[in-house]
Amino acid sequence: MDPYSQIVSSVAAVLQPKVAGVRAGRGSGSAVVFTADGFLLTNAHVVGSARSGTLAFADGSSGAFTVVGRDPLSDLAVIRSQVPTPEPAVLGDSADLVVGQLVVAVGNPLGLAGSVTAGVVSGLGRSLPARSGSAVRLIEDVIQTDAALNPGNSGGALADSRARVVGVNTAVAGVGVGLAVPVNATTRGIIAALIRYGRVRRAFLGLVTSPAPLAEPLRRRTGQPGALRVVEVIPGSPAGRAGLRAGDLVLSAGRAPVDDAQSLQRLMFADAIGRPLPITVYRNGALVDVIAEPVELTESEV
Repeated sequence: MDPYSQIVSSVAAVLQPKVAGVRAGRGSGSAVVFTADGFLLTNAHVVGSARSGTLAFADGSSGAFTVVGRDPLSDLAVIRSQVPTPEPAVLGDSADLVVGQLVVAVGNPLGLAGSVTAGVVSGLGRSLPARSGSAVRLIEDVIQTDAALNPGNSGGALADSRARVVGVNTAVAGVGVGLAVPVNATTRGIIAALIRYGRVRRAFLGLVTSPAPLAEPLRRRTGQPGALRVVEVIPGSPAGRAGLRAGDLVLSAGRAPVDDAQSLQRLMFADAIGRPLPITVYRNGALVDVIAEPVELTESEV
């Protein structure tokens, strides 16, 4: 057997038993066992609003599961099997990936249990919009791969050559273009919050923004290439109460540069709730400092 086939077959042998087919309400997809006590990781869009469902493994075993927590704004969900599960998969870190690296996808496309496809990392650092109600968030550092993905692969494992799960397959963007939510420090925090609380607490500022390049004089002054232009300020929001206005250019928040949507988004987790957040904006040719105090994102916002 050639080296490429040896790697793919060895990854398949490790992960096929650990990836289950999932059915929840009208949704179906895949999930991967990641703890010894029966927690599985999948996509939020796979389980939808269901509270329970059924899962089936490649060896023919099956059983029920309950939904522990879901986070539509990262498209991640944690479920827990009500029957014994195989040994867990090892979670890796997408930060170790490089473009061109071999990756293997394991899932249940079109209901075909334990299917394996292989390809390479086609791109890193992609962004994928995710929506929950009126709230829209960019899933950061999405992995692009040309490993074939089809309906049913969602929630399944994207693994490196050592069978470490580095992503959760989430979308097919076109022929030869598959996307996976990364396994990294941010998503590990989300997973931990889902297990502990059943949800992810996020901070709400009340800004609608769009990326904006900075003119050369302001670029030299700030040392950053871009900022966020405020398109809209939600009335009565923390941003509104702080005096932010449509047209402002947000340059920094929490004393850290804001040069794209992710820069601000990374701050909007539980630690920011109820704490003063210094924000610097460029307005009418001057730098203006304000203090906002984010509140918790509630069902009315999402």
